[in-house]
Amino acid sequence: MTIKRVAVLLGGRSAEREVSLTSGRGCAKALRGEGFDAVEIDPNESDLAAQLNVVKPDVVFNALHGRWGEDGCVQGLLELMRIPYTHSGVLASALAMHKQRAKDVFRIAGLPLAKSIVADRRAAAAGHLMEPPYVVKPVNEGSSVGVFIIRKGDNRPPQELGSDKWTLSNEMMVEEFVPGRELTVAVMGGKALGVTEITTNLEFYDYEAKYSTGGSTHVLPAKIPVSVADETMRLAERAHVALGCRGVSRTDFRYDDTQAKHRLVLLETNTQPGMTPTSLVPEQAAYAGMSYQKLCRWMVEDASCDR
Repeated sequence: MTIKRVAVLLGGRSAEREVSLTSGRGCAKALRGEGFDAVEIDPNESDLAAQLNVVKPDVVFNALHGRWGEDGCVQGLLELMRIPYTHSGVLASALAMHKQRAKDVFRIAGLPLAKSIVADRRAAAAGHLMEPPYVVKPVNEGSSVGVFIIRKGDNRPPQELGSDKWTLSNEMMVEEFVPGRELTVAVMGGKALGVTEITTNLEFYDYEAKYSTGGSTHVLPAKIPVSVADETMRLAERAHVALGCRGVSRTDFRYDDTQAKHRLVLLETNTQPGMTPTSLVPEQAAYAGMSYQKLCRWMVEDASCDR
């Protein structure tokens, strides 16, 4: 298939809209630099199918983040319309976006996980459901949206969880807090690109740390033992395969080196990794010798239906 016109989906309706706009605009610019006719489409309040019928793209570059764009919904529409698209398909996207369902798959695959339970947000606000320290996060959001860390000695969970003004999922994951270092691995076409360690002066690697200039520091390659780096990449590749991911994914880990016996724990896999100037996947691709423009081209040329 000769690819000329690419529809870049960006923005959308999720809590990660602003990040998606930045990702999508960057990808569209890169694709134009590669000679594609890149048309930006923001399916915020409009009929996406109608927009696609007007644009008539050869391929859809999905730069949406979060719910409705990353959870299998858009992927299902594109399958019905038989328009080739980037990243993972319906099932892998839906599984990865729901943290508990992804953990169920990872557990069967024998991957190392932190212990966790799922509870209604009001129950999580009423009292400790796990001995602190622990983490509370929506089961179906990305970019650390709505994440709280409950420290040892905290008398009660965050009361925002019980607020009538809460706009995120009612279903929350309560997860053991794993101390140590934050690691992440991009997997491209089934092959791990490298291991990045992420550090921040903020409380944790939250939304602000991820996307604000200077919010975090990325150390690539991570200054960890070679054996640990190799294992982290191997586990990321296994997570990619276990979920049935396609194209590019990114898997996050905690490496607990605070005790005599070190521990590597898989946190989650992201099927629509950020493509902003501060994002991790473009950095790892560059480390592996691939420019931002070439990375975007690779994703377009990898696009298909039945993913």
